[in-house]
Amino acid sequence: MLSTDTKGVFAIAPTPFLPDGSLDEASVDQMTEFYWKAGADGLTILGIMGEAQKLEPEESMQIVRQVIAKADGRPIVVGVSAPGFAAMKRLANEAMEAGAAAVMIAPPSALRTDDQIVGYYAQAIAQIGRDIPFVLQDHPQATGVQITPMVIRRIVDDNPSCVMLKHEDWPGLDKVSQLRDWEDSGDLRHISILCGNGALFLELEMQRGADGAMTGYAFPEMLRDVVDRSLAGDLDGAQDIFDTHLPLLRYEQQPVIGLSVRKYILKKRGAIAHDTLRTPGPKLTDRTRADVDRLLMRLAKFDPRAAI
Repeated sequence: MLSTDTKGVFAIAPTPFLPDGSLDEASVDQMTEFYWKAGADGLTILGIMGEAQKLEPEESMQIVRQVIAKADGRPIVVGVSAPGFAAMKRLANEAMEAGAAAVMIAPPSALRTDDQIVGYYAQAIAQIGRDIPFVLQDHPQATGVQITPMVIRRIVDDNPSCVMLKHEDWPGLDKVSQLRDWEDSGDLRHISILCGNGALFLELEMQRGADGAMTGYAFPEMLRDVVDRSLAGDLDGAQDIFDTHLPLLRYEQQPVIGLSVRKYILKKRGAIAHDTLRTPGPKLTDRTRADVDRLLMRLAKFDPRAAI
């Protein structure tokens, strides 16, 4: 099970597809092994960048079962966000029965007030079961829902099964600091904080008290290096590694084409066989691929893992 003390690197895994848009089951196994070899502590599947909204329920569970079968006991977090509670409850319960460590829930975009957000999570947890550990996903750029530190505090206080915040607000560094300050003063119980946003602010988030990364940058080895050095107190070393990767990381984090870029790099690295997005989804132009290839060549001068 995931716990409030979880630290490290959880890679957000994409969903591999064949050129015709069907699930690439062979690449699911291949991709999972790739992340373990890269040093990931766990995986998060069926998230926003996993094209979960394009999957049939049976396809979602196929991915869950395959990844867990290759996990060798490592924790797997399953995104279960859905428009209705019936679908969320089904996926959450089936995933946990299959061996998942926790589920992740993002708020629906219709929520506007603080009370609506708090009430939504109370209803969601009542539906899926209060014994299932869950990750609160705070990603306003994707959901349009602004969750203040006080609302996070209320959700954590009201729901003992909340063990982790996936922090993806931007700007959000002060949010991490506020939550840790409340913990230090005894006004908030401790929870794990792993950070997303493509790792765009990872080195700074670690300095503010984050426990690690939960994101999908195509070089999880960099996430491993930055997290480990930060937790060991080597802030300059963490910053140096991060700075080396920043041009490529920035390119991968572009809206609309970001997942296409990430899948292109993962294909070049041998993690997946095809860089297909299930429709609707953008395709990279030749010029964009050339941009990525050039960034990889420049990165390889400083990090040989990019020599692909």
